[in-house]
Amino acid sequence: MQAPKLDKIVINQGVGAAIADKKLIEVATDEITNITGQKAVQTKSKKDISNFKLRKKMPIGVRVTLRRERMYEFLDRLISVSLPRIRDFKGIEGKMDGRGNYTLGIPEQIIFPEIVMDKVTRINGMNITFVTTAVSDEEGYALLKELGLPFKNAKKI
Repeated sequence: MQAPKLDKIVINQGVGAAIADKKLIEVATDEITNITGQKAVQTKSKKDISNFKLRKKMPIGVRVTLRRERMYEFLDRLISVSLPRIRDFKGIEGKMDGRGNYTLGIPEQIIFPEIVMDKVTRINGMNITFVTTAVSDEEGYALLKELGLPFKNAKKI
């Protein structure tokens, strides 16, 4: 049996308000690019939803997939600088997805030091997904715990 490793980190930010204001997508793209050091890609809608005035292939979010060196640099900055800047931070939940991967919801992008507070027009959250080669949740949890993610209630494994 092989030890699990971190495969990639995916940062995704949905910008639903971009339906009305197209500039929000460019602002979000610039912010995610500054945070990660890698160009963000726009995500487009897959189908029409008339209740939301959404048309197919309209840009509604941005995402970045980090691998190798950039992934570990981002992980280090996230753990040591950004997560402690969250208000009332007591650790992150330990819920995995059933296949050894973990998704962390960040409530606001201003916890990252790369974001200049004066230029922020809108507070947006984001999802950060840690994709591992682990087969089970226990293996993935143990890997992320050893990498330094501050889980709330540490499980005994």
